Amino acid sequence: MNDQQRSQAVEKAEPVYDAELVDDTLPQPRPRSRWHRLRRWWLISPRVPATLKSKAQARQALKDLIVALLKSPWRYVGAVVRGAIAGLRWWRRWVTVREYREAAEHQEKLADKFIEIRALTLFRWRVTGAVIATAMLAGLAIVLIWGPGPLWLTMAAGSVGLAVLGRRKEGSPGRKPALAGPRTLTWTMDPQVLVDAFRDAKLIGKDEMLRLVERATRVGDGWAVTVDLPATRKAADVIKNREALASALAVDEVQLIVERVRGNGGHAGRVALWVADTDPYASPPLRTPLLQAERWDAWQPVPFGRDARNRRIDLPLVWTSLLVGAIPRQGKTFAARLAAAGLILDPWTRLYIADFKAGKDWDAAAQVAHRFMSGDEPEHVLALKNWLVELVGEVQGRYRRMRQLDDEICPESKITRVISRDPALDMPITAIFIDEVQVPLEDRTPVDVQGKKLTAGEYVGELLTWLAKKGPAAGIVLVLATQRPDSKTIPSGLRAVLGSRFALRVMDWRDSNIVLGEQMNTRGYDSSRLLPSHKGVGILRPDGETQSSGDTLAMTVRTYYMPNEDWQAICRRGRTLREQAGTLTGHAAGQDAIPILDYARVARAVGGAQPRPQAELPEPLAAVVEYLGRDLDERDFVPTAELVEALDVEPTAFGRQMGELGCPPERGRVTDDSGTVRQVRGYTTRAIRAAIESWNEDT
Repeated sequence: MNDQQRSQAVEKAEPVYDAELVDDTLPQPRPRSRWHRLRRWWLISPRVPATLKSKAQARQALKDLIVALLKSPWRYVGAVVRGAIAGLRWWRRWVTVREYREAAEHQEKLADKFIEIRALTLFRWRVTGAVIATAMLAGLAIVLIWGPGPLWLTMAAGSVGLAVLGRRKEGSPGRKPALAGPRTLTWTMDPQVLVDAFRDAKLIGKDEMLRLVERATRVGDGWAVTVDLPATRKAADVIKNREALASALAVDEVQLIVERVRGNGGHAGRVALWVADTDPYASPPLRTPLLQAERWDAWQPVPFGRDARNRRIDLPLVWTSLLVGAIPRQGKTFAARLAAAGLILDPWTRLYIADFKAGKDWDAAAQVAHRFMSGDEPEHVLALKNWLVELVGEVQGRYRRMRQLDDEICPESKITRVISRDPALDMPITAIFIDEVQVPLEDRTPVDVQGKKLTAGEYVGELLTWLAKKGPAAGIVLVLATQRPDSKTIPSGLRAVLGSRFALRVMDWRDSNIVLGEQMNTRGYDSSRLLPSHKGVGILRPDGETQSSGDTLAMTVRTYYMPNEDWQAICRRGRTLREQAGTLTGHAAGQDAIPILDYARVARAVGGAQPRPQAELPEPLAAVVEYLGRDLDERDFVPTAELVEALDVEPTAFGRQMGELGCPPERGRVTDDSGTVRQVRGYTTRAIRAAIESWNEDT
């Protein structure tokens, strides 16, 4: 084959390109114009004042400028008067030789220096007279030669000097009165007063300043401002010392809201303040918006109340639980009924209601409840025990059925809106409301759990704890209300797994911490400080996002008002919705048949057991154990002073005897009634339990 034939046999190939595959179906970034780049730089640049970045800030800055211009003549006159007074006081101190006299008094030589002081005083009076006479003659000469113009200019310059001398920089000059008038809120017009308030509350140092992030603006019935604290200062400390800051601002603490700004626009030292003009809880409460709702979706947060800024607060209930605690007649039952109202208006929910108050507050809910009872006798406690056993079996069955569902219907082992509304699956949102839960938890009726002896209260506590742990993911909502929020009533294991907390007024900070969580009073949340006149006002610690702020640890909320007539109307509407949807069951449908209960399976799941018998303990260890009771498992440290006072023993002998039993005293930190953390001597409950175990092993 020659070269010509070989060249004809070779087929010419297409060019080869080096490239990568691009999916043009994905959204492509659009090129930004010069205007967009300039606008983005303007909004994020720290060199541009905040007042020029938003219309609201610019509008407020314009208002502040107009107010300042209108007030400037009066402020100038006031500064001139203060400067004149300050100048006269300085002249009086100079002419009376005050500094020389004070030095002589300090050296106890006033009598020896009297003649010198007298001569110097007369000399300064002559100097003063000569200066005045010279000034008057000079002024007269100027008027005769050049007219009154230069004299007016001199007086204007002098007034400027007096205004500078009398400006409000570190407070007005002059004597400090022994009894001052009432303080008023003036920081909205003068940022310096806000800085002074932070210094007075010891939130910043004397040489530290605040950085203004957002100017003081009018928000609702109060003023809002956002500031940055100095470096190393934390917003959490401001929240904790909110009462001290309110005192420095001359307002009641209920009028002051302090929040940490979180997310992209905040950091650990950025604080948002809002101060109400008047008591935000003095006005009549609002009716619940559920009155205007034809129905409600249980998967949506329930309207619960309003905060001090009149922002609506919604309470999420699905996938969580709620504890409501308060002393009597503070609105505890009203708060629990608000949570129930939203679920009643959803015909696809199932309700268990146990009213151990034995009143008529919950009677209207009997027409929609799957299970209902009202009473405080032992038989009612045993009936509640059977309900809880039924619900534990229901939760176990739901998890088994969800495991068999495909991933599209049930992507996780967690109930969804579709699953809860499918009648074939029979897994609706199920809520159990127990009012006065301390009644069943304190019941001492003996029950037999698979051959193990327990009291009914202990077993109910174990069942509730199990449901609070595993029930939410299966669609079980647990709502408990109690007027005795103490450590001996509600076990610590149950409190630890209740997601949302709402504490109305209680007796002291310990009860507040039992409802809201440990150390909440040191973070600035103490429901014992709420006013008795503020009915329905409490501190809400939600387990999920709320309308006001998704990252807020807790907030003060005034619940909506729902009297009995509104409650009854909502219950009647809920029954109508269930009749239309065909979901009326149990007690409401006249079907009070007792379900078949698998006590053995539930006992194995819950793990209830009889406590191991203990040997008789020696004194004073036995007295300590009897005094602490359940606190032995719930507290970490007990001060020696508390034990000595409670047991009425001699401190030295008590400490020696406890040390001989293997429980020496240690140093620990406790919080007193004022919220101050102190270091005292005492005993850790861990050491006390170890001493008990050691004694039992030896005997």
